[in-house]
Amino acid sequence: MNLLSGLYLFFFLVSASTYGNPFPFLGHIYADTTARLLVFADSILCLYLFLGIMKRQLFTWYLLIGYNLFEIANTVVNLNFRTTAELEKVTGQRVSGEGLFTSNIAAALAILLLTQFVYRYKSHFTNRRKYLF
Repeated sequence: MNLLSGLYLFFFLVSASTYGNPFPFLGHIYADTTARLLVFADSILCLYLFLGIMKRQLFTWYLLIGYNLFEIANTVVNLNFRTTAELEKVTGQRVSGEGLFTSNIAAALAILLLTQFVYRYKSHFTNRRKYLF
C-alpha cells in the first residue's frame, strides 16, 4: 500500500508540474485558463487518491478504479483525435508519431495493470468512513 500511495503522490507531483502548459483532454487541447483549471482538478484528485490510499478508505478504491479507467479512455481518445501536426503547432516542437503512439499505449497498459492490481487488493481498503478527515 505504501508503494501505491507513493505512486499517486508521484502522479500528483507530475500533474502539478504541468500547470500552465497545454492540456490534452478528451480529444481537445486546452490552453490558458481552461488548461490550468483541468490541471488543478487533476492535481487535487491525485492528492485525494494519495491521502485515501494512506487512510485505506473504501471510497478511494472505487475512485481509483474510475480514475484509472478514465485516464485510459482519455489517452485512447486523444490518440485517435489529435494529429502530430496539431501537437507540433501547440508545443512548438517536432513530435514523433511513432514515439507518441508507443509511449501513450505503454502508459495506458501500465495504468491498466495498475488498475488490475488495485482491483485485487480491495480487501486492504478497510476504512468505510465517508470522509478522509
